[in-house]
Amino acid sequence: MADGVKEYNSPMILERASRQALVSRRQKLSAALSAVHGAAGRETKGDTKGETRSARDWAALFSAGQPRPRNYAANVHPFRPDSHFLYFFGWGPPGAMGLIADGRATLYLPPDEADAALWSGPQPSHADIAAALDVSVAPLDQLGEALRRRPTATLPAVDPQARALQAALLGRELRPRQLADADAALADAVIGLRLCHDEAALAEMRFAAQATAAAHAAGMNATRPGQREQVVRAAMEAELTARGCATAYGSIVTVHGEILHNETHMNLLDEADLLLADVGAESPAGWAADVTRTWPVSGRYGTAQADIYDVVLTAQTTAIEAVRAGARYRDIHVRATETLAQGLRALGVLLGDPVERAHDGTAALFFPHGVGHLLGLDVHDMEDLGDRAGYASGRVRAEAAGLRYLRLDRDLAVGMAVTIEPGIYFVPALLDNPETRAHFGNRVNWSRVETYCRVRGVRIEDDVLVTEGGNEVLTVAIPKTRHDIETVLSARR
Repeated sequence: MADGVKEYNSPMILERASRQALVSRRQKLSAALSAVHGAAGRETKGDTKGETRSARDWAALFSAGQPRPRNYAANVHPFRPDSHFLYFFGWGPPGAMGLIADGRATLYLPPDEADAALWSGPQPSHADIAAALDVSVAPLDQLGEALRRRPTATLPAVDPQARALQAALLGRELRPRQLADADAALADAVIGLRLCHDEAALAEMRFAAQATAAAHAAGMNATRPGQREQVVRAAMEAELTARGCATAYGSIVTVHGEILHNETHMNLLDEADLLLADVGAESPAGWAADVTRTWPVSGRYGTAQADIYDVVLTAQTTAIEAVRAGARYRDIHVRATETLAQGLRALGVLLGDPVERAHDGTAALFFPHGVGHLLGLDVHDMEDLGDRAGYASGRVRAEAAGLRYLRLDRDLAVGMAVTIEPGIYFVPALLDNPETRAHFGNRVNWSRVETYCRVRGVRIEDDVLVTEGGNEVLTVAIPKTRHDIETVLSARR
């Protein structure tokens, strides 16, 4: 990190990151691409002069992306570089492009706005940026010439404007998730690197987990009957802001836990409600945490609430115990589903063999989503690459209820981070449908369902790292048992 580079719009964001990690990632990417092209025995025609290029001549192009306007061009959402770009470069302004070749990296920057210093403060020099990131720095208008010297693969940016610039520079059409051969090879190389986190990444994720723990503590402390959900959300996000973090995704703080991605926060908290809070930090360097807790507004779980909560907690702890190197994530999902089905059978909600109910789609009425997903720079890490990232080669997403929303089907390896987040939801749109009731009539005790409908939804989620000896729960500091949560709630100021 260059001395004196401290402005908001500078590489100061690397103060907690490792420059050596960025260099190592770039070198590993170049080695992976060389191995892929070399193993294929391919030699690729170069520029219009017609000379052949060896495998090691391949370059990888990454786009930082563009800020997205809200209502009019000058009113933009806060800018964050594209995650693939961030993984290899650590920082970049809007419109930047990064080129990696033979383990070396060049950051191509658009010109500063003439009045940038007026509106945004002093701008870092190219020398400052080069020293901070250990890259070469050049003007963006020189990138076209650099690309003409060698064949280049890229990952299409999610942002359409940035993707159009990539396509123009490379002279070919780019479509997300429909990758040309060279781009597919780059995607697989990037996935191979990003699946297992290095120490610099883990330091960021632990920081995000600590900030998230503070947020959930604040949320529990702020919960009162008669307040609105937005008051609790504000208390939680204030803790993230105080630590220099953003939210890793839109916060879910709701008494309607049966709405899986509920991002409205206007409801009043009633003493009989459970409050589901799915809130996670994004570290200043862009790394995510993702945690859900469900606690009683009154301070104590009612009987029906406790019944459902304990079933979910048992499923979650059982699934976490199964997280280890070599375990297939799909099997962990199935294990969680079977445990939920056993719990619901014991409560009289499900009828018949609980293992059968776990596999015939009945349990999916109450647990419709997957047990979790990859976690890293994105809260759903690398999901811009679709199932190419989440599913191992040869595995495809199932159509069956309970599996169609499973985001991950890989064998776990040391350094991978995943969420484990089973839940039970009483969703009126599913459970009140006459066709559903007729179809599952001999598998569900509908009168017992009515007993628990007021619980609405319970989800419990932690971030889990695969280690040599099994796993590490990165978010273990956040209270999770009923006893521990009620103890925290009883101490509310």
